[in-house]
Amino acid sequence: MKSLWQRRKKWIIAGAAVLALALAFLVAGPLLFMTNATATTTSEIERVEVFVGDLSSEATASGELTARRRAALAPLATGTVDEVLVAVGDEVGAGDPLLRLHTAGPARDVETARQGLVAQEAALEDLLAPPTAADLAAAEAAVASAQAQLDDLLDGPSETEVAAAEAQLRAAQADLSAASARLNTAQSGASDEALRAAQLELEIARREATTAAERHSTILVTEPNAFLTAETLAEMELNARAAAQQANATLAAAQQAYDDLVNGNPGSVSAAQAGVASAAAQRDAAQAQLDLLNQGPTAATVAAARASLAQAQVRLEQLQNGPTEAQRVAAEVAVESAAINLARAERLLAEATLVAPFAGVITAVNARPGEPASGILVEMADLSSLQVALEVDEVDIAQVQVGQTAELTPATFPDDTVPAIIAAIAPEASANSDLVTYRVYLDVGETALPLRVGMTADARLLAEQLTGVLLLPNRAIQSDRSTGTYSVNLVTTAADGAETIESVPITIGLRDNRYTEITGGLEEGDVVQIGELPTQPDGAPSFIPPRDIGE
Repeated sequence: MKSLWQRRKKWIIAGAAVLALALAFLVAGPLLFMTNATATTTSEIERVEVFVGDLSSEATASGELTARRRAALAPLATGTVDEVLVAVGDEVGAGDPLLRLHTAGPARDVETARQGLVAQEAALEDLLAPPTAADLAAAEAAVASAQAQLDDLLDGPSETEVAAAEAQLRAAQADLSAASARLNTAQSGASDEALRAAQLELEIARREATTAAERHSTILVTEPNAFLTAETLAEMELNARAAAQQANATLAAAQQAYDDLVNGNPGSVSAAQAGVASAAAQRDAAQAQLDLLNQGPTAATVAAARASLAQAQVRLEQLQNGPTEAQRVAAEVAVESAAINLARAERLLAEATLVAPFAGVITAVNARPGEPASGILVEMADLSSLQVALEVDEVDIAQVQVGQTAELTPATFPDDTVPAIIAAIAPEASANSDLVTYRVYLDVGETALPLRVGMTADARLLAEQLTGVLLLPNRAIQSDRSTGTYSVNLVTTAADGAETIESVPITIGLRDNRYTEITGGLEEGDVVQIGELPTQPDGAPSFIPPRDIGE
């Protein structure tokens, strides 16, 4: 660091130089003022007049191409990626499918919900449909039958029913006695009379079988002749063979019957025992039926008959009067619930397919088949909605209005221009540490250039054309950004030719890169000095404090 003496030495030298300059100015000042009142201490001083002319304002800035419509798409459903239908750079239309998840489960749910809706709609239709004549007749017959059964129970059995039950019991008892006798016979063996009868039947069966066999043999050796043709003999042989077979079967049965009587048949005993058991069961059933008739109906039987009658009557009344309001509302609610279930299932199935929300170009694909579907899977942009965001200096922002035209020069295509229109201007200044700027958005017009998102472009903002307005060069105007005011050094010439220079405030309008429109504080022909103010002969500056425009 410099020492304290070094810093003091620097200031002492600078002070001496300023003092010497002041002394020289005091000596030469009167002479200079007398010979040329407009002479100054530098060679940068220039005077210009306020003039009337035309002005075309414009501002320039640079920005980056963006898309007003961009989408980062993630599936609403969870699952595994089944199919990726697009790649980066593909053009898609609004609603086009981009990606599908596995949909086997949701598809089954949709079909189940659809069947449920069909069933509920059919039930409602049946409920509201008028009854047919056949339905009414069947319901009326059911009521009559249920009423008759109840009446029969309440009236008790008739004499005819009791007599019939007693007769059935007697018949069952007789069958049981017969079955018991057959069992005794099978167990005790055959009598002499039964053996002689069986032997006689066996002999008769043998003779008939022998006769039938001989008759069949005779026909087999008979040759066709004038009286017996081959067809006739064939028919006779067929009949004889059938008769021989029947005779042999009869002989076998007679032989079996005789053997059973002689040797005994265990199967006959078993069959006889089964017959006794069956007859006893039939006798018991007949006895129980007779006992029921004699005892009369039980309370449970009567209650069941009354319930059957009530159900038949309700069914008939429903057919005659139609459904109740509660039944109709319940059926309609069931249909609506089924429709909601179907809509929910269809929505879940639709959510398994990722679709494009608008027409555009695919900019990124972050999924592959078989991977879990999570996060941003597809990104896209609408290249027909390109815009440029510019940062415009506060000095130029007054010249910029929504709807004004502009020209873009893409850095990729420096020899081409693209039309644009100012779409929006930010109402608040951007966060900038050095300059106060406002963000301006330009909509890019139609062009054949293959513009892409992210390209940079220089923009020239074209304001309206002004004719016949007061103009001054930009360098003649001083601005105070802290207060937002502007001023000029106005040169005034008195009648005796003496000149004075004062700083006066002005108001401005449009500006371009050379001239600024003067809207207040000056008139055509006024002279403005550019550069430092002159000094009086006595060494004092020729300066009058600024005055208001209205003075």
